[in-house]
Amino acid sequence: MSSEEVSPGAADVPVRKSRLLVLTGNSNPELAQDVATGLGVDLAAAKVTKFANGELNIQIEEPVRGDDVFIVHPTCGNIERGCGVNDALMELLLMVHTVKLSSARRITACIPHFAYARQDRKADSRVPISASAVAQLLVNVGVERVLTIDLHCAQIQGFFRNTPVNNISPVREFANYFKSKEFPKETVAVVAPDAGAVERARRLADNISADRVVTILKRRVQAGKIDTMHIAGDVSGMNCVIVDDMTDTSGTLCKAAELLCKNGAVTVFAMITHGILTDPACQRINDCRALTEVVVTDTLPQGHNLSRCGKLVCLSVSPLLAEAIRRVNGEESMDDLYPQRYLPAKRGQNSPVAASASG
Repeated sequence: MSSEEVSPGAADVPVRKSRLLVLTGNSNPELAQDVATGLGVDLAAAKVTKFANGELNIQIEEPVRGDDVFIVHPTCGNIERGCGVNDALMELLLMVHTVKLSSARRITACIPHFAYARQDRKADSRVPISASAVAQLLVNVGVERVLTIDLHCAQIQGFFRNTPVNNISPVREFANYFKSKEFPKETVAVVAPDAGAVERARRLADNISADRVVTILKRRVQAGKIDTMHIAGDVSGMNCVIVDDMTDTSGTLCKAAELLCKNGAVTVFAMITHGILTDPACQRINDCRALTEVVVTDTLPQGHNLSRCGKLVCLSVSPLLAEAIRRVNGEESMDDLYPQRYLPAKRGQNSPVAASASG
């Protein structure tokens, strides 16, 4: 048969078109469903169960060969589904491994909340750099790209060896919500609860045209326990917005709110991306008179917390994630999804940072 000849029937064989496929496990299936709905696709059928001894049993129930697979799966616990943080991490690793063995064209781990991110450096003797270990596990099982939201430390992106990481921010979602409060911008101060949150505070201040940015300086005696806290800046008569990436037991958050009120703040809001809210966080927030409202996102499931905490408000990041996935799938630029970095004001114009310095 010559090179130009075609075997009988070969032209009639259908070529399977590559699909955008969304998978999830037990950590936050509601978020994954919202993302899939935003993309106009169905969640791929998958069983993620356990054997009697606690080992995971995973089966993808439809073909994924040649597909662009996005595993939307924050590494967090889910009380209602009996899923712990380590269960969620193992589910993610095994789903990636399963899809890799099933010949997917590309595998993107969409991890809205990245567990172990607080352990991003060796801060003491004989301790792990857990964020690096998790990143290495994901790369080694076959992840080819990572989408995440508001990493605790942006440098964690470098732990994923030769793997692109898109670390997107919900700052516009927070800004749009706070603008609905209609506070005069000259009465608004954005508060960074520590030095690591200053960049987040600057970006939120730029998006809501806040009058100033201030910082809380704290001395931590051990994880979750603060010795002293001081404010660098003036908050007297201001409506304050504390902005941070996560709150766990919320002890530090409540102390920061009380400190701001003692220094003359009129109201104190908190904008927190990842509301981990481990007990007794909800009770502390309810009991803290200084806190007006705590706004979190659904990177972690919040149904259980919303039923217990009257001051809690949850914003959805599913539209943001759906747009990011759509752009990755379509090989489009992600630039518009990143808030513009702070740029110094032109001569003669005021800026939030300048205001905070003068304050």
